[in-house]
Amino acid sequence: MRVLTLAEIRSRIDDGRVIEKMREALIAHSRGECDTPMPMHLYPNAGEAHMKSGYRRGGKYFALKLATTFHGKGNGMMLLASAETGEPLYYLADEGHLTDVRTAAVSAMVAQALGRRDQTIGILGTGIQARLTARFHAQILPLKRIYLWGRNPEHAQACAEEMRTYVPDVAVVSSPSAVAAAARLIVTCTASREPLLRASDIEEGTHISAVGADSPGKQELDPEILRSADLVLADSLVQCEKLGELQHAADVFGRAVEIGTFLLNHRECVNSVADFTGLGAEDLFIAEWIAEAK
Repeated sequence: MRVLTLAEIRSRIDDGRVIEKMREALIAHSRGECDTPMPMHLYPNAGEAHMKSGYRRGGKYFALKLATTFHGKGNGMMLLASAETGEPLYYLADEGHLTDVRTAAVSAMVAQALGRRDQTIGILGTGIQARLTARFHAQILPLKRIYLWGRNPEHAQACAEEMRTYVPDVAVVSSPSAVAAAARLIVTCTASREPLLRASDIEEGTHISAVGADSPGKQELDPEILRSADLVLADSLVQCEKLGELQHAADVFGRAVEIGTFLLNHRECVNSVADFTGLGAEDLFIAEWIAEAK
């Protein structure tokens, strides 16, 4: 079995190609080409562990992924095994980095697919996901300014400093509503268990990518935001109903559209929400690409 270290993995990442791979993964998922079981969650010693898996029928590999958070620090790994023999072939010791990367890439990909050309983006959260969100959106948008909010002002300032690598003008604001007032493109990437944004905060023409709610009980958005949106997207309808923002807005489920389906059949909208829970298919596509990259 080949072991890839975090340093090797980082050296193989190409942001533009990752965005392309996430598009391929979501389309394959929505076409029914992938076996993507429901994620598993454990909460050992106040930590959080997510296990996901995926296989694209006819593919060379299947993937198993572990992503953890303990005391605010992420870790994890990905494993690629032969789809012919079950033999483990690649152990990607990524410390959770590929999960963070593919999550930021897929939200950027959706903004791109929606035809967004925003020069301003709002981000809720100050962890690694917020930093990568800035990096990947800067790849596909003519960004000039980021409005950033986080619960801890010191963390927010540190996050803003790193974000200035990608977008020089980063303003730390005092509340989620201030982010919504300033930006029409918003990404929420927190571990919140109660709404951070209210429907009354949202201006016309806003798209929200809700990344943080990926397990039971998590929530970043007032359900009225989903109810009033012209378009509600879900990476997986099955997962989002149980794990995402849609778990708090069951009445919206019937008109939600999988992102992969939307990518093949674009339509115009005014206000939109994308609900992300993270797919085993995404883990498979990024892991096999990294493993075979030269």
